[in-house]
Amino acid sequence: MTETTSGPARGSRSKGSKANKGLRIERIHTTPGVHPYDEVVWERRDVVMTNWRDGSVNFEQRGVEFPDFWSVNAVNIVTSKYFRGAVGSPEREASLKQLIDRVVRTYRKAGEDNGYFASPADAEIFDHELTYALLHQVFSFNSPVWFNVGTKQPQQVSACFILSVDDSMESILDWYKEEGMIFKGGSGAGLNLSRIRSSKELLSSGGNASGPVSFMRGADASAGTIKSGGATRRAAKMVVLDVDHPDVEAFIETKVKEEEKIRALRDAGFDMDLGGDDITSVQYQNANNSVRVNDTFMKAVESGSSFGLRSRLTGEPIEEIDAKALFRKMAEAAWACADPGIQYDDTINHWHTSPESGRITASNPCSEYMHLDNSSCNLASLNLMKFLQDDDAGNQRFDAERFAKVVELVITAMDISICFADFPTEKIGETTRAFRQLGIGYANLGALLMATGHAYDSDGGRALAGAITSLMTGTSYKRSAELAAVVGTYDGYARNADAHKRVMKQHSDANAAAKRMDDLDTPVWAAATEAWQDVLRLGEKSGYRNAQASVLAPTGTIGLMMDCDTTGVEPDLALVKFKKLVGGGSMQIVNNTVPKALKRLGYQEEQVEAIVAHIAEHGNVIDAPGLKPAHYEVFDCAMGERSISPMGHVRMMAAAQPFLSGAISKTVNMPESATVEEIEEIYFEGWKLGIKALAIYRDNCKVGQPLSAKKKEEKEQAEPEVEKVVEYRPVRRRLPKGRPGITTSFTVGGAEGYMTANSYPDDGLGEVFLKMSKQGSTLAGMMDAFSIAVSVGLQYGVPLETYVSKFTNMRFEPAGMTDDPDVRMAQSIVDYIFRRLALDFLPFETRSALGIHSAEERQRHLETGSYEAADDEVDVEGLAQSAPRHVAAQKNSGSSSQSRSGSESAKEAHSSTELVEIQLGLNADAPLCFSCGTKMRRAGSCYLCEGCGSTSGCS
Repeated sequence: MTETTSGPARGSRSKGSKANKGLRIERIHTTPGVHPYDEVVWERRDVVMTNWRDGSVNFEQRGVEFPDFWSVNAVNIVTSKYFRGAVGSPEREASLKQLIDRVVRTYRKAGEDNGYFASPADAEIFDHELTYALLHQVFSFNSPVWFNVGTKQPQQVSACFILSVDDSMESILDWYKEEGMIFKGGSGAGLNLSRIRSSKELLSSGGNASGPVSFMRGADASAGTIKSGGATRRAAKMVVLDVDHPDVEAFIETKVKEEEKIRALRDAGFDMDLGGDDITSVQYQNANNSVRVNDTFMKAVESGSSFGLRSRLTGEPIEEIDAKALFRKMAEAAWACADPGIQYDDTINHWHTSPESGRITASNPCSEYMHLDNSSCNLASLNLMKFLQDDDAGNQRFDAERFAKVVELVITAMDISICFADFPTEKIGETTRAFRQLGIGYANLGALLMATGHAYDSDGGRALAGAITSLMTGTSYKRSAELAAVVGTYDGYARNADAHKRVMKQHSDANAAAKRMDDLDTPVWAAATEAWQDVLRLGEKSGYRNAQASVLAPTGTIGLMMDCDTTGVEPDLALVKFKKLVGGGSMQIVNNTVPKALKRLGYQEEQVEAIVAHIAEHGNVIDAPGLKPAHYEVFDCAMGERSISPMGHVRMMAAAQPFLSGAISKTVNMPESATVEEIEEIYFEGWKLGIKALAIYRDNCKVGQPLSAKKKEEKEQAEPEVEKVVEYRPVRRRLPKGRPGITTSFTVGGAEGYMTANSYPDDGLGEVFLKMSKQGSTLAGMMDAFSIAVSVGLQYGVPLETYVSKFTNMRFEPAGMTDDPDVRMAQSIVDYIFRRLALDFLPFETRSALGIHSAEERQRHLETGSYEAADDEVDVEGLAQSAPRHVAAQKNSGSSSQSRSGSESAKEAHSSTELVEIQLGLNADAPLCFSCGTKMRRAGSCYLCEGCGSTSGCS
């Protein structure tokens, strides 16, 4: 445990502090007299990052120094994102040592200057322990720390900002300016527009007010113009409006109407893809929108009664509406375009530690930080897998004691950072220094749960997640109370002491009431209970240093820096992963957590190997040899044939929420088939379960998605300039009596069928016959009708390419594995049929643009990097030279989890998301990275690029 001791007071202290002490820092990982750098093996690597779509080099720095256990991806991202100095200059950082020293030495000096340590020896232990934890990927600060700390530029450490705006033109223009400055620095901000009077109210001059929705246009245009941090991504922002604002219906409909505009313009031939030339004409696309609902409204929805919209000037109701109808409109809008999300005002403010200083009205763009207006929060996240250990008997345990010690270390460092931090506006600086909001969190929860044999959507999984979250926040506030005894409480504490202590008691009571499930979570709950008892005891005596301690952030880029398999509170993406190899190349592996999970569940080594081999081949655990069906749920993921249900995500959020100061950055993904009623249920259950904020995303609800450069070029080439319009009637070209044909037998998801495709003598497809099931059945009849319709269309001149582009990726049952080596997975019978027809009848260039290749072509791409056969002889010598490198890379991976046949897929893929698409035959609804062209994956409420570490809005 950390102790305090008397000593000379140094540096600034909060008002009213009589403390004259310093912390004694305990060693966790380090050895006296040995620097952490001397305990690892260092090696030099070359970092060359390219845009795989056009081959251009995005970044290059050779000879960088990292520990040998850091992955290629982590090295690439840290080198390209966090090393400071111009590339090629002597000032450019070239070693992880330089990066960590730049940050840690700044923290140590600020801690010494401000009286945090009892002695120079304690300061050195703090230095070494912080270095060790960063070096070994135990935790990471948020990106602004790595960008700014220890440099000559302003030392901004916060990633999360909340602004405010009042009902005056001066305040509105200040909002535009302040938001722009935050975007310029690479961060995002949120605010509540509900103080601005509605368009149904009068100005002092007698005219109608513009209303907040009108002013949103100007802010949206500003955000779209200012590239965040000079990067090619849009700014991140959150706009909140209270449910009782008279313009709430217009607010709800803003994005729905713009989505309809996108569709109309796209159909008219405009380039409306994300990043396209014409998408800038669409409004309101640079912000996440959320409606702030209160208990009164939700109870009116529950009872089916009316609800009053209130004047911003007088607070009096000016219109009565049907609460259930408005709630329905919110769900319909979210179904159509994923906005607005929902925030639960009374729940949020029930857990507010500083209500005497103002209500919590808004959040940061990702919804995890919720506190006072004009404030900020710096983040840090712990890698949970670093605390999973095997005891002497070979049984798993979560090392709660070491976890708590690391939390104490990190919270101390985070609070120190506020002493030297710079802020984008003076108002934000004043509020943050007065309330000292921190946001400790974690990553790799999904991997931890799977490795311990817990299903993500299970009572045991939720119990372990809740216990860890409770221990983290309890330990954080315990350290906050110890810091208050050393360097004083936060300035706003005296005014809010009763409320702060009340919230601490709420957390403690929730911890006591939580359900204990098994041998893994019970010891963690016990440690958390002890921590909360210390919180109440020490807080009563000394108060608290921080108004907020914990949140669950997306952990996008820093999650990759820590080599985490999962981000934030998210489950695993899929059971197969895309792994980059040292020296270039890539391969597919089965998640390393899978063997650990199987061992925890009691499977023998031979069984584990067989199950892993099945996953490597099929991408899922269904029908894996020897695996009990009751254990399938342990391996459920965010994507795939056994994906976690939307309510499973909501229940996990509810398990962690009572033990967090702030909230959780998470979007509940829903299938394209989800209904408006299901969205209403999720929004309603979120309120019942005590979640603070919630957002949903229905697959494929958005029109704009980025096209690859190749597809854009093809699109442009396929649109010749039209000089005049010629009307004509198509003429049917019938096939001759004698016609060549191909008959194919196939199986899709266990359903058998036959397809006969007949051609014109000049080798063009002319008709298709499909035989499925028994004659007279509904399926057989529909297939007959479908094949006739397609055949007639072909004979009237509809290109086969058109049918292929329309019907591939169509999803319905039966679906799954096929017996066709060229089309291993099909999302439906129709998907299989048109992929097969494309392979048999379309030229290579046409189907390659559609992403359809034969098994032989995929193998050729694996060996040569090209799908096309070379015109000249095969370079046997070159292939022979390349073979050992590939074999060595497979051997050096050191994991029995690697796929025997999956390297082919990995060669085609450029991220785990793309690999899952290939392996499982589905289409992930995610954007392409603006920087490197890789398909991104969901991280909290934004998207993360595994290739280069870029995010779609979160730092």
